[in-house]
Amino acid sequence: MDEEPTESLWVRIKGRAGTGDIIVGVCYRPSNQEDRVDEALYRQIGAASCSQALVLMGDFNHPDICYTDNTAGHKQSRRFLECVDDNFLLQVIEEPLRRGAMLDLVLTNKEGLVGNVKLKGSHGCSDHEMVEFEILRAVRRVHSKLTALDFRGADFALFRDLLGRVPWEVEVFKARLDGALSNLV
Repeated sequence: MDEEPTESLWVRIKGRAGTGDIIVGVCYRPSNQEDRVDEALYRQIGAASCSQALVLMGDFNHPDICYTDNTAGHKQSRRFLECVDDNFLLQVIEEPLRRGAMLDLVLTNKEGLVGNVKLKGSHGCSDHEMVEFEILRAVRRVHSKLTALDFRGADFALFRDLLGRVPWEVEVFKARLDGALSNLV
């Protein structure tokens, strides 16, 4: 199957010894883009987000998205948010750039990779603002409020054995009895 053409450019910046490569993407999504072209773009974003470090910027034309609440009014915008969430991308621009809307975005898959974000005003007669930022080669450690559990070292055989020792019939009966007693009170 031929891939739908998208208005995107992807570049790999080779890292020095000991540092990984960085994928940089630039996208323009027309506001009237068809769903099948959106899906092709989301496949590209998904493939790029598997890299160790990704910076994606562009005009995605979803004016109805509220990034603080992670909500959107239209189906296409909700699908874009799903793509961002599914690929664990962080949106680093914090204030609306065009008429109160966040159309121009800088997304990354690694906290601390993008820094010193500055709005530099519009260029010529464009209604877009220029965004200046740095890609930080030595990624700073940022304390995240998110907790991610790593189950790769878990002893699942022990876990299965411990679960097998629980007398589930008794526990289910106790739970039902507790529920019935709380309904009487």
